[in-house]
Amino acid sequence: MKEKWQKWINKIKSIFTLLTHGKTVKGARITYAVVWNLFLLTMTVVILGGAFAAGVGAGYFASLVKDEPVRSYESMKKDIYNYTETSELYFDHNVYLGKLRTDLEREEVSLDQVSDYLIKAIVATEDEYFYQHHGVVPKAVLRALFQEVTNSSVQSGGSTLTQQLIKNQILTNEVSFQRKANEILLALRLEKFFSKKEILEAYLNVSTFGRNSSGKNIAGVQAAAKGIFGKRASELTLAQAAFIAGLPQSPFGYTPFTNEGTVKKHLEPGLSRMKTVLKRMYDGGYISEKQYKEASAYDITKDFIPRAANPIEKYPWLTFEIENRAKEVLMTVLAQKDGYSEKDLKKDDSLYYKYKTLAAHDLRQNGYKIYTTIDKKIYDAMQKVKDRYQWYGPNKPDKIKDPDTGEWKTVMEPVQVGAMLIENKTGKIISFVGGRKYDSEHQLNHATNAIRQNGSTMKPLLIYAPAIELGKASPGTPLPDVALSLNPASSSPWPHNYDYRYSGLVSARYALAKSYNVPAVKLYKEIVNQRPAKYLEKMGFTSLTKADYTNLAASIGSLTNGVTIEENTNAFSTFANGGQFIDAYLIDKIVDKNGKVIYQHKAKPVKVFTPQTAYLTLDMMRDVIKMGTAAGLRSKLIFNADWAGKTGTGNQYIDSWFVATNPNVTFGLWRGYDKPKSLQTYGMSYSQRTNTLWAQLMNAAYKIRPDLVAPKQSFKMPGGIVRRSYCAVSGLLPSAACAKAGLVESDYFKVNNVPTKVDDSLIEGQYVTIGDKKYLALPSTPKEFAQVGLILNPDFIRRMVGPNFHNYSQLIPQRDRWGKVLVSTARLADNGKKPNPVSLKASGNTLSWSQASDKDVVGYRIYRGGAKVGSIVNGSKRSFTAGNGAYYVTAVDIAGNESAPSNLVEIGTGEKPKDQPVTGKPGEKSTGNPKDKPAGKDNH
Repeated sequence: MKEKWQKWINKIKSIFTLLTHGKTVKGARITYAVVWNLFLLTMTVVILGGAFAAGVGAGYFASLVKDEPVRSYESMKKDIYNYTETSELYFDHNVYLGKLRTDLEREEVSLDQVSDYLIKAIVATEDEYFYQHHGVVPKAVLRALFQEVTNSSVQSGGSTLTQQLIKNQILTNEVSFQRKANEILLALRLEKFFSKKEILEAYLNVSTFGRNSSGKNIAGVQAAAKGIFGKRASELTLAQAAFIAGLPQSPFGYTPFTNEGTVKKHLEPGLSRMKTVLKRMYDGGYISEKQYKEASAYDITKDFIPRAANPIEKYPWLTFEIENRAKEVLMTVLAQKDGYSEKDLKKDDSLYYKYKTLAAHDLRQNGYKIYTTIDKKIYDAMQKVKDRYQWYGPNKPDKIKDPDTGEWKTVMEPVQVGAMLIENKTGKIISFVGGRKYDSEHQLNHATNAIRQNGSTMKPLLIYAPAIELGKASPGTPLPDVALSLNPASSSPWPHNYDYRYSGLVSARYALAKSYNVPAVKLYKEIVNQRPAKYLEKMGFTSLTKADYTNLAASIGSLTNGVTIEENTNAFSTFANGGQFIDAYLIDKIVDKNGKVIYQHKAKPVKVFTPQTAYLTLDMMRDVIKMGTAAGLRSKLIFNADWAGKTGTGNQYIDSWFVATNPNVTFGLWRGYDKPKSLQTYGMSYSQRTNTLWAQLMNAAYKIRPDLVAPKQSFKMPGGIVRRSYCAVSGLLPSAACAKAGLVESDYFKVNNVPTKVDDSLIEGQYVTIGDKKYLALPSTPKEFAQVGLILNPDFIRRMVGPNFHNYSQLIPQRDRWGKVLVSTARLADNGKKPNPVSLKASGNTLSWSQASDKDVVGYRIYRGGAKVGSIVNGSKRSFTAGNGAYYVTAVDIAGNESAPSNLVEIGTGEKPKDQPVTGKPGEKSTGNPKDKPAGKDNH
């Protein structure tokens, strides 16, 4: 061992001796000098080259960012926080409905409301030097630049969170050196203006995170937490936070949901990414080894929430209705900020379009909370009733054109429905039914947008209430229900009642209850020159045309365009509100994301009718339900309330309505086909089908809100109304003749519209019967053929139905309340000549004769031996039981003219018979001894 060490020592001494030799030292010095000079030269070149390169780079960088403006703090703040946030929708009582329809769902959240796990996961994964750098990590930028220049296949991100925020909010996703240069410049500037907390908070709200369980695109960690795990961002576990933090790298690659909201079959990419995030958190010291292992082994798939129905899927009609109305509301708010009024928007189409567009943009960008008046429980209950109802009626065929092929095809069209429930005193739309089923072919909201003819539901709105308001009618006002020709363009009778029958003189109350058309149009014709359609304007009808103000058919619901269910129902609430119209509304308030109320609905009552008119109209409509066209309704309801309403049928039975109001709510329902078709069918009538559905829907609402739907109080009669007796024939104060006829009735009147004149419609007089008709007797009419009774005054008849109406018998109502006393009469003119003689024959002791050929004959006289022994009224049996003797008969007309004798007929032995009472009909006394008067001289 010693020998080996000695050898090494000897070698070292040899080398040292060589190096210290004079020649060797001199050579080493020369070599050192050369190497040092070369080193200095190289360093000089490198420094000069680096400086040159740096100068060139700086110049190039400057050229890239020369067009980028110097942004102020306010400018950058506006851009950074200008991210879209989806507006939220709410039922009444702050019940959450869902998000507004949008391409990207987002919900803003502050950093202190985000799980610490999620914050650490994002930093560890996306920017490990976030808290150390000043917006840019130089080595990461150089690495990314090198990879870009060399076209390296291995890409490692060079962007910090700050740069990503700049890219998302200020710049674009364009791949270019110029954009990258601007990004670096702005990131450095942003870091000077904003704290790390502000930058991180903005990033967490900006980033996209794939899809939620409804299949909607989501952005921001709050929307991600709720949409994937059903939690708030503050409630996330470590594993859940890691899964969400991994999504921004490839949002739609790692998202667990499809665009239909179902869980993907292949989840491995997202699960693998979650584990990568956990590893980086562990490597960065954010979590312990135990936490890392437990979270990595956790089955995150069991935390994915089940598919959630998109609000548009569950509440399609409601969601779109809220959106449309919110736009209208916000449009007005935005316009008023700029100094424009609602009238300005209506007058200027371009202005309207501008603010409508701005409103639509704001609704999807600014994260409003939109609160509505819809009661969720009642709304849901009504949809169930609507879906389960069995008696809509049959589907009917209809021809449609295929948009793809252009060919016509036959489809079966279902009966549709629209309904709306409104709270009277506030105008709140509590609930509505938009239609049977919402799909690609049936998207029309029948409650708010379908314009239809409202049939007889128009009568209280356009006829009876205006007539009462104008002092032209009261509930007891008599109206003629006869075949009148009220259409100036036609001589044929118009309008017709729905059953083509007539009831004679009826009260306005009864005409409304039974929905008679003729008396309604007759009354409307008397007031049409005072433009009663102006009341419809005040009650919110928006589709009226100029023709609707003069067309008589408008009074029974035949408008040029029509009305919506909402408008028609809302108008009826006017009566419940004492004559004030309160416009129905659905948007209660809109609150911005800072909690500021930017819109709050305020009712603006419009005076339409006096309280007295409103109450009298309500009282008349009570009879519709008590004994009128909706008489069966109460038996279908499971609760009691003071209802007043009106049924309605469109022309040719194409629309069916029922609208009713009580002191709290008004509910209107329409049923029909989208392409008008008759609703008549076998089995249950069209009106029964409508009224039954109306009752079932109200029963459903009652079960949820009995306090709202079934108020205990009744409509309160205001002052200024009195109850008075009147004659049912004329509506005037009762006369002795009216009392004798038993036609004195009582009803309510406005105090300033109580009748002051005495009835003149009934007079005592004589009449004759010809066939089955009755005529006024003439002064010369023989009394033996005339009867005394109460008759209609011809002057009254002319006032009631006009001079061209002659079918007076129609004026007698076919109801017991008129009794048998009142007789409708007309005058029969004398034809100016004696009647033609009749032919007489005998069968045993019974005489009979032929019918007089003249139309004005009122009776017949029987003579024996030249003396009158009997009289028979025309229309009675033409026979006479005779004793022995020679007989003849004469005919007598209304003027008293007597015909020549008939042929002579002899009965018995020819002996002169003894004097005896002779009657023309049982119980009639003889005219006396035939010897007392010569033949042919009796002119009674």
